[in-house]
Amino acid sequence: MTIAPWTPPNLPGLQGKGRALALWQAKTSTVTALELGDVARMYVCGITPYDATHLGHAATYVTFDLAGRVLRDAGHEVRYVQNVTDVDDPLLERATRDGVDWRELATSEIELFHTDMTALRVLPPDHHVSVVETMDHHVRTIQGLVAKGVTYTVPTPDAAEDGAQDIYLDLSTQPTFGAASGWGREQMLEVFADRGGDPDRAGKRDALDPLLWRVERSGEPAWDAGELRRGRPGWHVECTTIALDHLGMGFDLQGGGTDLIFPHHEMSAVQAVALTDDPPFARTYAHQAMVGYDGEKMSKSKGNLVRVSDLRRAGVDPMAIRLVLLDKHYRTPWEYTDDLLDTAVKRWDRWTRALECRGDAGADELVDGIRAALADDLDSATAVRLIDDWAAGPEVGAPSPRVTDAIDALLGLRA
Repeated sequence: MTIAPWTPPNLPGLQGKGRALALWQAKTSTVTALELGDVARMYVCGITPYDATHLGHAATYVTFDLAGRVLRDAGHEVRYVQNVTDVDDPLLERATRDGVDWRELATSEIELFHTDMTALRVLPPDHHVSVVETMDHHVRTIQGLVAKGVTYTVPTPDAAEDGAQDIYLDLSTQPTFGAASGWGREQMLEVFADRGGDPDRAGKRDALDPLLWRVERSGEPAWDAGELRRGRPGWHVECTTIALDHLGMGFDLQGGGTDLIFPHHEMSAVQAVALTDDPPFARTYAHQAMVGYDGEKMSKSKGNLVRVSDLRRAGVDPMAIRLVLLDKHYRTPWEYTDDLLDTAVKRWDRWTRALECRGDAGADELVDGIRAALADDLDSATAVRLIDDWAAGPEVGAPSPRVTDAIDALLGLRA
């Protein structure tokens, strides 16, 4: 099931045609143009809805919103898919802590996320897919892996049903493991436990083997799954299934934060290859760098959050929030400060004033410059500087419709 996405903002048409999108390729350490057909297929990992959108989340979705805008401007149809992890341990733990039903918590946080994305003028995905509402698809994926003989079970003494056992993927059967991330084993082991893995689980054949199916525990939500027994999928399975359902193998662009490089993107890919024998899962990966606050990565688990909804409630123009994000290149880690927001508010004031009285003098050069910057590894920071320079030009007492539409269509900013 696709969750009804938020209402898309209007996307103005621009004269001419944009440039081909080139992105950083970690394996070659080069910025390389994507080789695309008429339809560009993009998958971006979605939220686990147990808390409001913070600036780290917003940075990811604005980055891949830019990618979608550049692709469309270059003449591609974009097929964009995003999941919603509406059942997972963090969601269940937060619901228990707060004394609310986990489904109600998920629903309210999804609605708030949609409100934040609407305010930031992020183009919605074509398919915004709930894990809960597509459970039979995830069961089918795991059953397919079991049938291929690439899984094993682990004794599970706390299972709600006698004899039920968790199911894992046997990575020793997968020669492509490591191809998506490019990481070595020691690097993987350093982060696996902190990122949802269970390297010390008794009975596993390898510390890195990913959980495919968690059989039911007392008090936890579970779904009927035939021979798998009642339970729910492991975290990585959902993106394997949803991407295959809507995009197929070898889709063009997989996006998310750098904290998803391993294990999530690696495991999602290796599971898909194990199921289909048809690598690659995604042809290109791009990752948003982490956003910090108070000296640490901004994260729900740490609680050091700057929430988009809080800023909006404080009266901050969402376009200024978006400008904070656009002023940083997506591959560069940075730390949020109030000074950055103050700079963005003042910048947006200058731009809106210029758009009212600067005219369209220099519009051709500006639009070409913005297109070139964004096509070159989504260099929004350079695009921002170009608009700064244009806005500092002489006022002529006339509006700037072409520049207004270009800033809207390419950067998602409109007064």
